[in-house]
Amino acid sequence: MSPSASTLAEPRIASLLDSLFAQAEASSPLSAIGDLSAEQRARLMGSRTGYRDFYSRLKDMPLAVSRETGRLLYMLARTRRARTIVEFGTSFGLSTLHLAAALRDNGGGRLITCEFEPSKVVRARANLMEAGLADLVEFREGDALQTLGLDLPDSVDLLLLDGAKGLYPEVLSLVESRLGPGALVVADNADHSPDYLQRVRAPSRGYLSVPFAEDVELSMRLG
Repeated sequence: MSPSASTLAEPRIASLLDSLFAQAEASSPLSAIGDLSAEQRARLMGSRTGYRDFYSRLKDMPLAVSRETGRLLYMLARTRRARTIVEFGTSFGLSTLHLAAALRDNGGGRLITCEFEPSKVVRARANLMEAGLADLVEFREGDALQTLGLDLPDSVDLLLLDGAKGLYPEVLSLVESRLGPGALVVADNADHSPDYLQRVRAPSRGYLSVPFAEDVELSMRLG
């Protein structure tokens, strides 16, 4: 690959991403949760206890990042020269593909991604295999509060939060001691986790944080 090329531009990966984004754009989560009121959906999405039942309803839904957020993740990981990444919420692996591509273009590394829905792990692993990026990814199946509670790298360069929104503060706590100065934390749909936003935006908590685009909170660890 030439120095100016990106793994994302490889034909098989570009084609796979186009296909997965098309599937995501054509899917309608309301088909799985349409019997819930808007208030119930909002409450369960941000719940620390009801998230399993809520996301189990969405086990066949991609719940993907946007195309723009995917590219943002790739760019941040490349700019940070990330070698170790932790992802909370794999789904079908769209964000995982972008992060793994960045690791490949950074010269290698380790991406730990966790997902509690077994069928999604199967699909995500198949997508990473198809892209030729599976060697960079470690899948952890189960509740992230358990799977991320042990055997993390000493240093984590980038943390992506894109699972159950109510768990964002707890997952950050599990990884925080591994985040050195300059490490990045990206939280998708962070508006559904006000406790998380309060934490990373508080000047005394050691982050510089800013809302980015329409649905992303980007934070940098200061120390």
